[in-house]
Amino acid sequence: MLSLHTNNAALSAQNSINRTQGSLSTSMTRLSTGYRINSSMDDAAGLQIATRLKAQTSGMAVAMRNTQNSTSMLQTAEGALDEVSNMVVRMKDLATQASDASSTTADKTAMQAEYDALGKELSNVMTNTTFGGAKLLIGGTIASSMTFQIGSSTSEKMTVNLATDVTALNTAIGATSGTYTVPGTPGTELTATANATIDLLSTALASIGTVRSALGASANRLEHVYNNLSNISTNSKAATGRIMDVDFASESSKMTTNQMLLQAGTAMLKQSNSMSSMVMSLLQ
Repeated sequence: MLSLHTNNAALSAQNSINRTQGSLSTSMTRLSTGYRINSSMDDAAGLQIATRLKAQTSGMAVAMRNTQNSTSMLQTAEGALDEVSNMVVRMKDLATQASDASSTTADKTAMQAEYDALGKELSNVMTNTTFGGAKLLIGGTIASSMTFQIGSSTSEKMTVNLATDVTALNTAIGATSGTYTVPGTPGTELTATANATIDLLSTALASIGTVRSALGASANRLEHVYNNLSNISTNSKAATGRIMDVDFASESSKMTTNQMLLQAGTAMLKQSNSMSSMVMSLLQ
């Protein structure tokens, strides 16, 4: 029907152009940002899922740093105890040598001087070893219950309690040398009771081994936690990418199609507008 008031062809062309422009704008936005979802209107459900995955991977990234820092802390403590073990072994050697009848009083006095110096250094290492400015061993982090945050949720935590073992270690080392507990007071462990001191040092070595073993086991567990978090994080990021990222090949094809449709629609709108002139030709 030819009409001056209503041009159905032009209206249809305009609607088609509006839809095509909207699709073209969406394609251009996606290609410019690299994301398939740029607002909740693009994919409301997908955005919700992707947001949850992003929060999870972000939390896991922090947890991974936590595990690395915690591992470094435990390794620092274990390294300090390795040196403590070396010193106690040397002290045991001195006690063994001083217990022999071939050692003279002068020999024992010289051995005692070295023994006392080692006792002082044991006290220094056990009380002053720090990590990040905080004490680790006696009166420090390792000597109390430790909670490691190993995930992005409240339930993902790891608790290690070495308080009893560290206390026993401190007691065992304290029994081996007077200079450990009172640095300014010379000891008499080798000049008076060298043979009995051997057993005390053996007990101290056993206590050191217990704490070092626990630290090593905890560090190994944290390493496994890190590897697992890395695996989860990698796959979660991949899932987020599949939801959020745009497929450039597919979206470029859509944009080209929309550009062609827009050009065709514009041409048809021009043609439909010329139909009104046909009505005038009938009136001539």
